Amino acid sequence: MCQLLGMNANVPTDVMFSFTGLATRADEHQDGFGIAFFEDKGLRQFIDAQSARRSPVAELVKHYPIHSEIVVAHIRKATQGRVALENAHPFVRELWGRYWVFAHNGNLEGFHPRLHGAFRPVGDTDSERAFCWLMQELAKAHAAVPGIDELTRTLHELLPVPARHGTFNLLLSNGQALWAHATTSLWSLQRQHPFGAATLADEDLSVDFAALTRPDDRVAIVATEPLTSDEAWSPFLPGELRVFVQGRQHPAVD
Repeated sequence: MCQLLGMNANVPTDVMFSFTGLATRADEHQDGFGIAFFEDKGLRQFIDAQSARRSPVAELVKHYPIHSEIVVAHIRKATQGRVALENAHPFVRELWGRYWVFAHNGNLEGFHPRLHGAFRPVGDTDSERAFCWLMQELAKAHAAVPGIDELTRTLHELLPVPARHGTFNLLLSNGQALWAHATTSLWSLQRQHPFGAATLADEDLSVDFAALTRPDDRVAIVATEPLTSDEAWSPFLPGELRVFVQGRQHPAVD
């Protein structure tokens, strides 16, 4: 399976530390990587069909402090679809005048929905097919971009449909919020004042966030598995959808 990394903050923040931890896991997930950074309504996206352990693009991301309030990253272990650039996550589409970014960990067997609108896969993965279906159904459900709570209610209705076909752990964002859905393994972490030091679980690297942050900063991290060994990560329940806004988990909606 693939590995996911999401970040949501209340101030533009770099993700070099967490991405370094994610990239270390590319020894077992060698079939490409990608990362997308929202900057207001704009988007920077870097993808490569090479492993994040070998890619010069990944090395750039590890050492280039791009500051963003929402980041979605992915390292791929192919299940469906060949190893190719068009199959590297995260995938991007436009809806209601905003970019939408999607990354998936899992495998969906037999999910071949009818796609009859503007959203069609470029590659041949189950993940991109599911993303196109999701965008199509969101466009049918709302005439214009709704609020975060209303979008969350719609996602609660839609996400179980592809999830019935297998593992559907995902990250989704339109630059306003970060949605994270789990069917198997997904964890989240809240960093806020008082900040402390953190050590990567897969590499001998530590950062003292107290020296890099202000008291009112907040950062939420989502990952397939905890990236650090000394912080309080919270596991998702099967089928759980969490929403992160301004660096904290948004209250659940009915």
